[in-house]
Amino acid sequence: MALYKRSRFRDSGFRRVVPLVLLVVITVLVIIFMIRDGVDVESWSLSQEVGGGDHVELDTNFRPELPEKTDLATSLEKRNRLPPRNRDRFPNLARDHIKIVLYVHNRPQYLELVIRSLLNVEGIGETLLVVSHDGYFEEMDRIVQGIEFCQVKQIFAPYSPHLYPDSFPGVSPGDCWGKDDPDEKKCRGNADQYGNHRSPRIVSLKHHWWWMMNTVWDGLVETKGHSGHILFIEEDHFIYPNAYRNIQLLAKLKPSKCPDCYAVNLAPSDVKSKGEGWKSLIVEKIGNVGYTFNRTVWRKIHAKAKGFCSFDDYNWDITMWATVYPSLGSRVFSLRGPRTSAVHFGKCGLHQGNDKSTGCIDNGQLSFEIEEIDKRSNIVSDWPVYVYEKQTGYRAGFKGWGGWGDERDRQLCLSFAYMYHVAGASSD
Repeated sequence: MALYKRSRFRDSGFRRVVPLVLLVVITVLVIIFMIRDGVDVESWSLSQEVGGGDHVELDTNFRPELPEKTDLATSLEKRNRLPPRNRDRFPNLARDHIKIVLYVHNRPQYLELVIRSLLNVEGIGETLLVVSHDGYFEEMDRIVQGIEFCQVKQIFAPYSPHLYPDSFPGVSPGDCWGKDDPDEKKCRGNADQYGNHRSPRIVSLKHHWWWMMNTVWDGLVETKGHSGHILFIEEDHFIYPNAYRNIQLLAKLKPSKCPDCYAVNLAPSDVKSKGEGWKSLIVEKIGNVGYTFNRTVWRKIHAKAKGFCSFDDYNWDITMWATVYPSLGSRVFSLRGPRTSAVHFGKCGLHQGNDKSTGCIDNGQLSFEIEEIDKRSNIVSDWPVYVYEKQTGYRAGFKGWGGWGDERDRQLCLSFAYMYHVAGASSD
């Protein structure tokens, strides 16, 4: 009898252990398959901690509204749905590829220089280059159409103020200008904290960045299922030949070298710096040149849409530094190498373009001395990590430079955050 009881006890204990063993085995197999299929394991594991990598936090009381599109905006949105070009030359993307997004406005002389730099980047043919246009400018379109060194997809912001010459989000009849008094002028609009009314060409800076982020992560067929890192660069960022290999390595090192880092960067946060030149990895605040993060981080940013869209500053990066990053509950660091792999070279502001009356013109004929060390990956995996605990720059408490006080801009910005998650949000 005693023998029977002991046997039954052992059987019941075995039955309790079996599910745990099976769970461990299944988890290991899943990770093995994910690595084999090129899935970002870091992003996946983080997503489990926050309750799912594709979880989207939405305000159920907000009703998104998008402007009725102009004919040009409608035709451009149709182009957004075209497949990438050059797939015949580059039929397969590398399993561990990091997609690249280049966002541009209207500085063709700058764009040509950036494209020439990308042509010489090692590994560029392994990935997809997405070029996001703020408005439509024929010469910018022509330059991008000439790219032949990788898969390339163009997208055009269909709600860019540059596509609406006589209606919001462009210039609307009856809008207030400058420091107009709405009661005296009988005009429409909300002034910013400095008493200035909206300027469409200025607010398009922030609108484009936010529309692009929402579209790349949640709207495009080619990217909305991508859980790995995406690299973001601008039309005045010169990219070194080793940039892509360096960013791949940094993304792989981040879980072990800086598990609390939100991103990896190609360049120092100080755009005038070329790096320390140390034999050490660097951890510092996220810079705005060659920044790279994954879907889990995007979900954290997306959840702060209300703060992003209500902060009175027309600059997306200052908005992030002053209100979004501080609201995430921890220090938002980025991992980079000790030597820059990208350089910001623009002299003219993003929305000054080719207007000679602004007095901000250069011919874009800049030259960069590329040393041998810049032609190959120059980051060593076993380097130690140096952390900048305190840095200057914009931070929580900065009130913003203004330009973003009109309630219509804030509502359109919020609508971009909802347009791929709420049925009927599109104006189509």
